Amino acid sequence: MYIAASSSAAFIRASRARFSSSLSTFSSLSRTSLAASPLQSSLSLTKYRSLSFSSAFLSLRSSAPRWSHGFDWKSPLSLRAQIRTAAPVIERFQRKIATMASENAFKGILTSLPKPGGGEFGKFYSLPALNDPRIDKLPYSIRILLESAIRNCDNFQVTKEDVEKIIDWENTSPKQVEIPFKPARVLLQDFTGVPAVVDLASMRDAMNKLGGDSNKINPLVPVDLVIDHSVQVDVARSENAVQSNMELEFQRNRERFAFLKWGSTAFSNMLVVPPGSGIVHQVNLEYLGRVVFNTDGILYPDSVVGTDSHTTMIDGLGVAGWGVGGIEAEAAMLGQPMSMVLPGVVGFKLSGKLRNGVTATDLVLTVTQMLRKHGVVGKFVEFYGEGMGELSLADRATIANMSPEYGATMGFFPVDHVTLQYLKLTGRSDETVAMIEAYLRANKMFVDYNEPQQERVYSSYLELDLADVEPCISGPKRPHDRVPLKEMKADWRSCLDNKVGFKGFSVPKESQNKVAKFSFHGQPAELKHGSVVIAAITSCTNTSNPSVMLGAGLVAKKAYELGLEVKPWIKTSLAPGSGVVTKYLFQSGLQKYLNQQGFHIVGYGCTTCIGNSGELDESVASAISENDIIAAAVLSGNRNFEGRVHPLTRANYLASPPLVVAYALAGTVDIDFDKEPIGIGKDGKIVYFKDIWPSTDEIAEVVRSSVLSDMFKSTYEAITEGNPMWNQLLVPSNNLYSWDPRSTYIHEPPYFKGMTMEPPGPHGVKDAYCLLNFGDSITTDHISPAGSIHKDSPAAKYLIEHGVDRKDFNSYGSRRGNDEVMARGTFANIRIVNKLLNGEVGPKTIHIPTGEKLYVFDAAMRYKTAGQDTIVLAGTEYGSGSSRDWAAKGPMLLGVQAVIAKSFERIHRSNLVGMGIIPLCFKPGEDAETLGLTGHERYTIDLPSKISEIRPGQDVTVVTDTGKSFTCTVRFDTEVELEYFNNGGILPYVIRNLMKH
Repeated sequence: MYIAASSSAAFIRASRARFSSSLSTFSSLSRTSLAASPLQSSLSLTKYRSLSFSSAFLSLRSSAPRWSHGFDWKSPLSLRAQIRTAAPVIERFQRKIATMASENAFKGILTSLPKPGGGEFGKFYSLPALNDPRIDKLPYSIRILLESAIRNCDNFQVTKEDVEKIIDWENTSPKQVEIPFKPARVLLQDFTGVPAVVDLASMRDAMNKLGGDSNKINPLVPVDLVIDHSVQVDVARSENAVQSNMELEFQRNRERFAFLKWGSTAFSNMLVVPPGSGIVHQVNLEYLGRVVFNTDGILYPDSVVGTDSHTTMIDGLGVAGWGVGGIEAEAAMLGQPMSMVLPGVVGFKLSGKLRNGVTATDLVLTVTQMLRKHGVVGKFVEFYGEGMGELSLADRATIANMSPEYGATMGFFPVDHVTLQYLKLTGRSDETVAMIEAYLRANKMFVDYNEPQQERVYSSYLELDLADVEPCISGPKRPHDRVPLKEMKADWRSCLDNKVGFKGFSVPKESQNKVAKFSFHGQPAELKHGSVVIAAITSCTNTSNPSVMLGAGLVAKKAYELGLEVKPWIKTSLAPGSGVVTKYLFQSGLQKYLNQQGFHIVGYGCTTCIGNSGELDESVASAISENDIIAAAVLSGNRNFEGRVHPLTRANYLASPPLVVAYALAGTVDIDFDKEPIGIGKDGKIVYFKDIWPSTDEIAEVVRSSVLSDMFKSTYEAITEGNPMWNQLLVPSNNLYSWDPRSTYIHEPPYFKGMTMEPPGPHGVKDAYCLLNFGDSITTDHISPAGSIHKDSPAAKYLIEHGVDRKDFNSYGSRRGNDEVMARGTFANIRIVNKLLNGEVGPKTIHIPTGEKLYVFDAAMRYKTAGQDTIVLAGTEYGSGSSRDWAAKGPMLLGVQAVIAKSFERIHRSNLVGMGIIPLCFKPGEDAETLGLTGHERYTIDLPSKISEIRPGQDVTVVTDTGKSFTCTVRFDTEVELEYFNNGGILPYVIRNLMKH
């Protein structure tokens, strides 16, 4: 039986049935968990209450959704409306569970929040009622963790000791103490959402095969999934681009989309926002973000974890949110409290005001460089100071968005009057905003800069005078390699000279001025080193910000009026973060000028920044390849790692949207905007950068007159209605997914094959070969690329063998639901540098026993077939970049047992643990080179055979067959991670735990 999206009545009946079944299951589980004593477990009390899923159901009351912002945005097809239908059933169940749960240890501070006109907004756990002077000094971001611990404190999952650790943050955070945290909701995008739903579906099958109730695999907190990563820039410079690209998007991804639509019906509490709605982080900011929840009369701060590292964008709204791996998110969906190390907090003071002509992008690139230099990995950054009043909410969101680029868990902006104004602008009702302000003021979580500021304590301090920020861009290969605009020409020239690296291309002097002439659609064209071939206004970072988007429109307008035009062979595109952007660009009259410069709207989603830039014109591609041109892309994104934007653009620069237009007009990054003209305008007049650059006042006036509240309301009223292509998708109505073995998009993963109820226990590594030997800054793009599938790769071979034409390969990101493709795509980045290849760049390695050079996948399969373990050697910041779960899943499927690195990116390290891979760190001052390791050795890692004998952060000895011995630190950072490792990964642990209860 199949149901269409428009069949609302059938959907509601199915939803009720699912909720009824789930509630029955939850009630049974809760009775079981209440009857069981944690002392009966072999785990310590701390481990037990952190790991118990059955107890997580008891907290459902505090995390159930309210699917509105205070006014009615639902439509007849709205999934929100369908979910609300079941709300009375949920609330009755919540009340039942609440009476069964352990009494909250802090019930005495549950306080009424009165409405100004009488009555009450609800009740809340009052931090001031604790009468503890330490709370007044806590950073605002830590207060959110504290409130969550207090609200969920049942001395089982969350204990009074946990609350005390957070209150005493000033003394406990340097000690790396562990706390539980329960986010209010989970956020997914489709690239990471598809594998998450695949895992949930396969977990249901595993439960079924083990004789358990598969309906236990169901989200217990609100899950929002926004389909935004699948659109590609196939068609550009066309009025028809949006429709054409969406049609191609559906042709390629129909199967994936149908699968996600199935997930929205098969799993309760899951909202899927259809394609073409916008970028997940902007939709989160403008629509999904609650700031304060009011659930069943209990008020508490919004918080969110997401499977995209740029979930941090919501921090600009005063909502605590950060990226986690897909496997961590799945556990959070299923009710597991997150175990985290209580973070240090860097206080970042802002003062002054941005100078005329300086953009939010210039500011964020400056902040990123400062924080990278300071060192903020694993920490929160909290912004404060009088300069905050000069930053719009969109500016704050731009800074918060790039937390992964500066390495922090969060870049947090506490709620103040600017936040409240934004909430009203984006359509939240007056009553909702009043409730948010009243609650946050009452609970000491609101900043009023009109009042004297209580001094807060931070782990360390930074300060920036906004007046010191100057125009800049970042590149050519990393987001934190900031280049002041006035130094760009000199910097580019030095990059041509420098040896190959993050700031070098090693182009011989005699070749640096080479000109490649070619014919573009019958007209003469030419490229040089530094010629711009892609200019894209794209990504979540900037397309949320009216000042830079309208600024780009003003640059296009001024240039057009002066007679300048972008060269036709440059691939220009504009991918707004939401439909609101289109409304204000048309309202201002600036979209027509962007169109005249080739920046037509190509779609609503993450395009060029994720590698979905589409193909270059064949003549341009040939000119680059045949002449070995270092071609450039300029994009308003947040990621510019090698091989990410496009295989043929070796230089990639991050810039503000207005600068993207300016560089497109110049046609090259090899230009000094202060001294050299951008081009020749009307009547042969020379046009300079200053002639087309708008003033801050000009931009502010256009923002004031063009960005209107009604635009947000009208856009989001219809967001879940979808579009005809989405609504015509038919989905099966059963709760177990029917896997199609012929599918090259959705495939049942092998994680649970042969699984039993007995955990496999910890494992060491014996006589392992080195699969790859890396240097520093290996990103998740290197490990598991998201972009195009190379025609000669193992993944391409697999697809061709399964009847897929090359034109239909799509991207690795779009095929993340198929483990066969993704295993073959692991370490498949064409720019990867493996020391075993002695300088050769590319996705191959040496099979040590035979000395053969093979694709990484083929070498890994040789080792696996022979029953031989493998490891990976790496330098600093291993796994930086996007929070990509396949960067851990892929190596696990290749047989990698351990990664030995100088340091790890936060999310990637936890993902490795979640897939059962051992992360090890060299001791300070040591690495593979200082220890004389070549990667041709065999490695034995001596781990205890009993989980009780392994401790977080303990030292272990690594011995090679050449007689070398060295000590490493095991990076299991918490007791919870040890339990995951004992079970062979987080997902098998989840299933075993649910089966027991």
